[in-house]
Amino acid sequence: MMLLSVLLILLVLISLWAVMTPLLLRAAIGLAATSALLTMIMYQLGAPLAAVFELSVCAGLISVVFVSVVSLTHRLPLKEFMKRRQSRIKRFIFLPLLLVAALAIMLTIKLPFQLQLPAADKISDVRVMLWNIRRIDLFGQIMALLAGVYGVLILFRGRKTDGD
Repeated sequence: MMLLSVLLILLVLISLWAVMTPLLLRAAIGLAATSALLTMIMYQLGAPLAAVFELSVCAGLISVVFVSVVSLTHRLPLKEFMKRRQSRIKRFIFLPLLLVAALAIMLTIKLPFQLQLPAADKISDVRVMLWNIRRIDLFGQIMALLAGVYGVLILFRGRKTDGD
């Protein structure tokens, strides 16, 4: 339970950092770290298949697409960057305050909250689980991976100019 609490706190902090950072590459890395932490939380809660899907699609594929897009963009001049940074800080200054307020409310109100999940059916063979019980999830995973690969291929395909 202590490990889960630490993972949840880290998840909130890293996701807050990913939203607040003005640099796109850091935000993409923050998203990947958030997805990796969410994967650990899902595994701790007894959902290993959901954790594998989260790790492969969100922490893997989506992060690669974001880093690829960021590498294709050009940098802003320093003045424009600082101007946007100040604007971003003004827009999101309430997020840490909202987080502290929500934490204070959660600590003061004693609600009957139980973080234990009901026991799942125990199936020892992963093949049976994937191909018979979770077939739709597997199909969705394959479609998401193919869409990501297709998106990366389109992204890196050279644009034709008028002279070509």
